Amino acid sequence: MMNYSKFAVIGVGRFGASIARRLAKKGAQVFAFDPNEEKINNIKDDVAFAVNLDATDLRALQSQNLEAMDAAVVAIGENFEATILSCVHLMEIGVKRIIARASGEQQHLILKKIGIHEILTPENEVADAVGEKLLNPNIISFLSLPDDHEIAEISAPKGCVGRTVDSMGFRNKYDMTLITIKRVFEVTKNGEDSTEQHIIGVPKNEMEIKEKDTLVVFGAAKSVERFIEINESL
Repeated sequence: MMNYSKFAVIGVGRFGASIARRLAKKGAQVFAFDPNEEKINNIKDDVAFAVNLDATDLRALQSQNLEAMDAAVVAIGENFEATILSCVHLMEIGVKRIIARASGEQQHLILKKIGIHEILTPENEVADAVGEKLLNPNIISFLSLPDDHEIAEISAPKGCVGRTVDSMGFRNKYDMTLITIKRVFEVTKNGEDSTEQHIIGVPKNEMEIKEKDTLVVFGAAKSVERFIEINESL
């Protein structure tokens, strides 16, 4: 379990409730909020704290000590105005990390404009993936496989930078496989400098891991978690 352990989930319809349960199952302390009493009753036995609350009410939010949360997920589905107001209030309160749900490009753009950088869209809002990314901020994306295994894309933890693939001992030490590395390259197009990310193929043992590399790995979920925890704490 990572250090990220206290989360608020605002809006516990089907999607929000799935995220809340996923986080709680992984050992996080989850605080669920929704103006619908029935939805709160459905989730209250699965999370640490569930309260019937309208997140568009700043005073109500201020009473919940949300600035102590590691992150808040605004998973309100049907009322985008409520999503915007909730996000603005959370920013005002000082919540460290806010993740909000948007339907379509216009909503995505509006959330970006008000200062929300992590936005869920219908194409990527798989609750398991959202939960995993919250618990492990190094995880960019992952594909869940049977028997609690996964293929995960992870930002190279700081303990890996400057070390060779061979010296990391992916198989022997962590019981997982490094499939490939995505690397950022500087390119010049039409006279302008920019960056592009490319897969470098099957990594050679002597290849050195760089700071902005993305590691694509396969293994048990607990092995991936352990690898990140050990190497991010170095």
